[in-house]
Amino acid sequence: MAGGDTIKIAPSILSADFAKLGEEVRAIDVAGCDYIHIDVMDGHFVPNLTFGPPIIKCIRPHTEKVFDVHLMISPAQPYLQDYADAGADIITVHAEADPHLDRSLQFIRSLGKKAGVSLNPHTPESVVQYVLDKVDLILVMSVNPGFGGQSFIPAQLEKIRRIRQMIGDRPIELEVDGGVSPDTIASVVEAGADVMVAGSAVFKGDDYAATISALRAAAS
Repeated sequence: MAGGDTIKIAPSILSADFAKLGEEVRAIDVAGCDYIHIDVMDGHFVPNLTFGPPIIKCIRPHTEKVFDVHLMISPAQPYLQDYADAGADIITVHAEADPHLDRSLQFIRSLGKKAGVSLNPHTPESVVQYVLDKVDLILVMSVNPGFGGQSFIPAQLEKIRRIRQMIGDRPIELEVDGGVSPDTIASVVEAGADVMVAGSAVFKGDDYAATISALRAAAS
């Protein structure tokens, strides 16, 4: 089980002010975030549109923090090179959107990036069983993807526990995205997650540092 000092906080810029995105990225960097979580949506795999590689390339110079790029797009494989070139450090694809998941994960690593796989709430953890040797991060969606500000789905806690057991001593990070707040983070950490995506929980207030500190404190 991770603690407040060992977990990573990854604010999702989906909840940031798009009119000043570079400034927002610098602000969460200074506030003490670990990763910058970037939700890419295509209006096809999920019912929303967000950023593409040009936006990511534009904000890349504003921070040296890890760009944790979550591709909620289908297909993802034709665009992996573009996101790598734009400055992604971790590229996560959805198991549901990729019939050739093993190939995509291999390709992401061949680009010198960390490879992640994401699971929607209804998707069983068994889909990652045979790609664990090619994965650096597993992302459990604790809301239905497509929109920020949704409530945490408690049924995902058991999935997180099972994935933590599957990971064992492998160097794989276990990330949770959706409804993570000071009220829910302790149970998520207890279940075994160590990277927390927080969007509206961070950006809804004016003091990003205080919110990130509160998340770490609540995780302990």
